[in-house]
Amino acid sequence: MAKGYWIASLDVYDADIYKAYVRANAEAFAKYNAKFLTRGGSFTPLEGVTRSRNVILEFSDVATALACYHSPEYQAAKSVRDPISTGDIIIMEGYDGPQPPEQPGERANVAASENSAE
Repeated sequence: MAKGYWIASLDVYDADIYKAYVRANAEAFAKYNAKFLTRGGSFTPLEGVTRSRNVILEFSDVATALACYHSPEYQAAKSVRDPISTGDIIIMEGYDGPQPPEQPGERANVAASENSAE
């Protein structure tokens, strides 16, 4: 089963209150076994609109990620964050399929280019 991910991009307007949100969200994240893959570190914007803080959390699956988001524990934490931030959060399913160069057609394309080079 594919893992589930929260991808959050936020602008935070009060760092002190945001710290209270971080303390409050720990209960929900522990309950649902969330794992931080990124947590507000440095980043290099290349395309599109960005926000100042980006977070990616990993869950065992999408259902668990959604359950965490809708849980009373997280909603209580969110009520702390809402007045001092603007953001976008999506929950998405991870990908368990073929990876480069294993993707369908990749081997054929590589073989064709090798043959044409001879």
